[in-house]
Amino acid sequence: MNIEASKDRTLRSETVLGLFAALAAYFQWGFLSLLFNALEHVPPLLVVAYRTLFSLVFVGAILIASRRMREVVAAIADRQTLRQMALSAVLLAINWSIFCYAVVNGQALEAAFGYFINPMLNVAIGMVLLGERNNRMQGIAIAIALIALAIQAAGLGGVPYIALGLAGSFAFYAYFRKTAKVASTPGLFVETLVLAPVALLFILYSAATDGVGAYDDGLSIGLLLLTGPATALPLLCFAYGVQRLRLITIGMLQYLGPTLQFIIAITVFGETLNGLRLLSFGLIWLSLGVYTADSIRRVRKTTAGGAT
Repeated sequence: MNIEASKDRTLRSETVLGLFAALAAYFQWGFLSLLFNALEHVPPLLVVAYRTLFSLVFVGAILIASRRMREVVAAIADRQTLRQMALSAVLLAINWSIFCYAVVNGQALEAAFGYFINPMLNVAIGMVLLGERNNRMQGIAIAIALIALAIQAAGLGGVPYIALGLAGSFAFYAYFRKTAKVASTPGLFVETLVLAPVALLFILYSAATDGVGAYDDGLSIGLLLLTGPATALPLLCFAYGVQRLRLITIGMLQYLGPTLQFIIAITVFGETLNGLRLLSFGLIWLSLGVYTADSIRRVRKTTAGGAT
């Protein structure tokens, strides 16, 4: 009896720790726009270049300390895995660049919208590329999301390129990362390693054209250095949390990041919503509600079926 009680306490403790870790990850992702906004005086592509190099160094140090570099070597040695990681690296760089550009150009709301529609795009990609079957509720959720996207375009007066670019790049990134069997931390190291030569060349080019000391003040250097841990730490927290929580819990928490981005865009950056854009956000939240409710129903059905 004492052994069972001890196991239950340990399980509850692990679940609580996992929840805190997952919350920490999504809070860090949600507040990431504040860091890039503070770097608005630095060109977005240069920020991405520094983020790539500092992430490589920071993640590399973590892997060495945890003795996991063998996972990196194994990923690089497998040609198919390396090709998949190279593709995911390019998509990651595109995603980082679009997000940074959006934040420093007063379009953080559209960026948040992009991350809100991402789950629907994941469902669509899974259906088309992985042969996954979607049910009626998922179809309704996707249809509502498409209507929301059309209204967002009307509110913007044009195609929401930032939202589509962010959602598309991250959805395809998730697809390639799912097919490449590499854990998140060594995977990020390989991705930044692939991007590092281009990032270094761009930094050298920027130094040659803008001047070596263009962004060498203490504040800029400190903020750029922060991009390394700001990239890696949420991933580490997420990896810890996802191992200890049910996937349905993770699925519900994933909306915390874009919700924080939405709030920050309005309250801190002073971005405004017109009626059409507000309606589009309302519809995308309805779409996510339908999708989440369906996910909960299916998990409960599976759990009940497994118990019989």
